[in-house]
Amino acid sequence: MNLPLLTQPSCAREAGWCNTIYEWTGNNWLASYAELLIAKPLNIVLIVLVAFLLRWLVHRTINRLTRGNGKPPKLLQPLRERRTDALTAELLSERRIQRARTIGSVLKSLASFVLFGLAVIYILQVLNIQVAPVLASAGVLGVAVAFGAQNLVRDFLSGMFMLVEDQYGVGDVVDLGEASGTVEAVGLRVTTLRDINGTVWYVRNGEILRVGNSSQGFAVAVVDFPISHNSNVQKAIEVATQVATDAAAREPLSKDVLDPPEMLGVDQITSDTITLRVTTKVRPGRQWAVQRRLRAEIKRAYDDEAIEPPYPYGRPLASSPLPPASPTT
Repeated sequence: MNLPLLTQPSCAREAGWCNTIYEWTGNNWLASYAELLIAKPLNIVLIVLVAFLLRWLVHRTINRLTRGNGKPPKLLQPLRERRTDALTAELLSERRIQRARTIGSVLKSLASFVLFGLAVIYILQVLNIQVAPVLASAGVLGVAVAFGAQNLVRDFLSGMFMLVEDQYGVGDVVDLGEASGTVEAVGLRVTTLRDINGTVWYVRNGEILRVGNSSQGFAVAVVDFPISHNSNVQKAIEVATQVATDAAAREPLSKDVLDPPEMLGVDQITSDTITLRVTTKVRPGRQWAVQRRLRAEIKRAYDDEAIEPPYPYGRPLASSPLPPASPTT
């Protein structure tokens, strides 16, 4: 009679970890718990290693897609572009890179969440924990949370679409309807603005129905200036055109003006004034500074050329005559 065979665990008679460990060590206790002490930890370690390896590969792929290397990032190539001219490409090249990096960061976070979530499910299966009841409970809990957090989900989805579509970014001057100002932060739930008075506005992405962006691609500086009906309109147009062209070619406007100013001519005629309009394409966010400078230059030239404003100095404003004074009693 072979005594070791009588004392060996029952699992040692079957192919598996128990049989292998018993053959290697001859230890009854270690062979009986081989599945728990060796097999399952090794499986868990393998699952974790595979999850980290897949995460590294996915992140590396996303990083390659978000690198520009002097060209538009591959992540943005399938997306819609606003313009294809060289000027816009030059102005928005850095913006495209930043946009791709932002989207890549979100994608990497999402990939890590999915991969590690799957790893946890496989680990639970290795530990012989029923996954179906856990998933069912999580599903019921998710439905309950979704009903209570509909606005949060809407804000999150709206933020995702804003990032993908590049509706606005940090530093842009935007009008969001209820609030307008300079964007200080863009999140997946809230956009932060600071208006001209210094007030900080926190706008939920799900509440944004329209976006007016004054800092995307290029801007247009519009300069309106009134003259009197007695002025020579043709001379006023020639002077304004020459002054605006010369000012745009000199510092400091030459850094901001992209195209030569265009004189549109008479824009409006009222009973008191004739309004002329000049426009020019400028860098994003610089339209207000260019408008102020052009107004000052044109005003100085009009004074030198004696082109009268609607109400020149020394001439009383047109108004209804005052009623006669009532006689004193």
